[in-house]
Formats: sequence, C-alpha cells, structure tokens
Amino acid sequence: MLKILLPTIMLVPTIWATPAKHLWPTALSCSLVISLISLTWLKSSAESGWSFLSPYMATDPLSTPLLALTCWLLPLMILASQNHTASEPISRQRAYITLLTSLQIFLIMAFSATEVIMFYIMFEATLIPTLVIITRWGNQTERLNAGTYFLFYTLAGSLPLLVALLLLQNSTGTLSLLTLQYAPSMQLSSFADKLWWAGCLLAFLVKMPLYGAHLWLPKAHVEAPIAGSMVLAAVLLKLGGYGMMRMMIMLEPLTKELSYPFIIFALWGVIMTGSICLRQTDLKSLIAYSSVSHMGLVAAGILIQTPWGFTGALILMIAHGLTSSALFCLANTNYERTHSRTMILARGLQMVLPLMTAWWFIASLANLALPPLPNLMGELMIITSLFHWSWWTIALTGAGTLITAGYSLYMFLMTQRGPLPTHIISLDPTHSREHLLMALHLLPLILLISKPELIWGWTA
Repeated sequence: MLKILLPTIMLVPTIWATPAKHLWPTALSCSLVISLISLTWLKSSAESGWSFLSPYMATDPLSTPLLALTCWLLPLMILASQNHTASEPISRQRAYITLLTSLQIFLIMAFSATEVIMFYIMFEATLIPTLVIITRWGNQTERLNAGTYFLFYTLAGSLPLLVALLLLQNSTGTLSLLTLQYAPSMQLSSFADKLWWAGCLLAFLVKMPLYGAHLWLPKAHVEAPIAGSMVLAAVLLKLGGYGMMRMMIMLEPLTKELSYPFIIFALWGVIMTGSICLRQTDLKSLIAYSSVSHMGLVAAGILIQTPWGFTGALILMIAHGLTSSALFCLANTNYERTHSRTMILARGLQMVLPLMTAWWFIASLANLALPPLPNLMGELMIITSLFHWSWWTIALTGAGTLITAGYSLYMFLMTQRGPLPTHIISLDPTHSREHLLMALHLLPLILLISKPELIWGWTA
C-alpha cells in the first residue's frame, strides 16, 4: 500500500523540482512506474479478503480493481494532456499535473479507507481538484456554469450522507467497515429511518449519476479539458458505485421496499439517455450521456443486491472506465485537429487518419458491449440478475442494449465514414503518443477477457 501511496505523494515535489524540458517525460515515467507497481494489488492472497496497511487503510477484492484503475489512469491523463497544455506557461503546466496527482492521492485514500468517515472526506476532497481543472482549463466560457452545477449537485447530495453517518456512529458505536458488516442490522421501521436510508444512498446516486440527478454530468464533461473528462468518466463516477456497494450491507431490511423507485429510475434512465444520444450533435456530449446510461445499469445491479448483480456492476464499472476514457481521448484527438466537436463538421476522417479509425472501431464496439469483452460480461450479469428479480425488466434492459448499439454505430459512422468535408484541408498526422495512449486504454480491456477473475470482486 505504502509503496504506491508514498511515490504518488512524492510525485508532487518531483513535478515542481524537475527542469522545464524534462517535466512531461519525468511525470509520465514516474506515474507509469507507480501504475505498474499497483498491478501487484490484483494478486490478493489474503484469506479474509482484506489485506491491511493499518486499521484505517486496507484493500479487499472490491476495492483492488478500482485502485488499479485509478493508478493506471494517471499516466494516461498526462499523455493525453501534453498537447492541450503545450501553449501555457511552465508553472501552469506544473500546477495542472500537480492537480491530477493530488486527485490520484485522494482517490487511493478513498478506495482503501476502512473508516467510512475517512471515505466520506476523501470522496468530498476529490471535488476540489476536479473543480479547478474544469473551471481553469475548460475550453468554453460555459465552464464556470458547469463547475457550479458539478459542485452544488455533489454537495447537496452528500451533506445528508454526513448526517446519516453520524447517526450510524451514534447507534452502532463504530464506523469501521471491518466491524460494521458484523453489527446487528437495525430494525428500521419509522419514517425517520426511511429518510436515513435515503440520506445514505443519495450522495452516491447523484455521483453515479442516477437519471434525474444527472444534469451536472454532461455539462461537466463537455466543458472539462481532456484529463478532466477522462478522470470523471473513468474513476469519479465509480466512487458512487463503490460507496453504494459499501453502504448496502448496512441498510439491510429496508432496501427491499425502498429501492423500487430507484431501480425504475435507473432502468428508465438507460432508455432515456440512450435515446438522447441518438439525437446528439456534439461528440463529447454523446459520450457523456452514454456514461449515464451505463451507470444506470450499474445502479440497478447494485440495488437488487444479489452476488451476480454486484459482480456485474463491478465488472461493468471497470470496463466502462477504460472504454469511456478511450472514447474521450479519441474525441480529443479529433478536436485538436478540427477544432470542432460537432460531428457533422468533422466526419469522414477515415480517409485522412486510417489508423485512428481502427482505434475508433475497437472503442465503439467496446461501448456497445461486443462479446467477449468485459463490457458484455458485466451487462449480461446485471441483466440476468434483474430478469431473475422481475421478468418485465427485460423489456427495459433489452431496449437499452439495442439503443446503445444504435448510438455507438451512429457515432462511429458519423465521425469516420462518408465524404471528407471540403473545409478540412490539412490535418496533422497522428502521433505515436496518441497511439500509445489508445493502446494503453484498449489493451487492458482486451486482456481482461482472458483473466476476468481479477475484476470479479467478492464473488471470486
């Protein structure tokens, strides 16, 4: 644990002490080494499921894949941002990489916390670097508006959670995840208890985001710079799912009745946001709405609380993190060349950048859950467990998968096929940096086919 956390913390002084010309190579190589060491977490040998650093920080099969994903993402964000920030003064470039590193520190501490209050504090702390990245380095003038949406949605959702946690501390006397799972389940009967239940889950449902509380996400994604979009899609949405899985154990007797409206919202959101994607003109907006639809499936899988639902949710979270981040990188490479996110203005790019089209193709197929990719494995497990819970959910989930296939193909055809518009005269060729970036996103996804038990979580 410390051999990852300490180098990540020491990366901050390294970034400020490195000479300007070596800044990006140094930051990239250090973060790559950290992410390669973090893969050793996946080899968990502990019998109890937990492997400890201290009573306050430990990893178990649920948090390990998410921790590895977090560490894997930092070098990719640094790779993707190099061109975007090249015109800035060197001090701002240093500040940018420092913010990305601080985000990784907070996320490692959030995913490995055994005290729920520590998890809560780190959950909130990730707000600050993300907010600065969106409002300072975003592309359009709308970015302040997007930052406000992001901040107030998350804060309004997570303040009830703090109150709920303090109440839980009062009634059980502990907030450690190690002991809470053995605490006798509370007999929740009154109306106040139902409010407490909602308070526990609301913060995570807003962060996921559940359809209905999702309006901050497309705004934040569209306005954020590339690294902001990547970390939002790949890791910050997963904080919501992870927190829900952790809290679900304590909310036992109530969830059976109270979770119905949320499951309905999640499944309805899969269809609604998918249909919105079919009508999008803005590329980043389309990818952002597709995230909402995938996370709706994850929320439904967690709320019905079966081993299959939990496993499917974890697999889909990891697979979606890699896929969605890859799609944002691809959208960014297009944007850096054509300076437009509107799909009609930047189409037919297969003629100019044929190798990029291969990456687009793999990423689009991963997004629509092509067999044997982990995306399909996660979706099938969730759909199966939902079907077992109530057979009519197959109508909603089935329509959702069809719509997903529809908009993924629409996105691929609009950006890559067709005639090249006349206003695109000279485009930069693709750089090996971009191909490395895409390979590091999609290779882990393809390799997970051969060893899926790494991301099965508790069921393994």
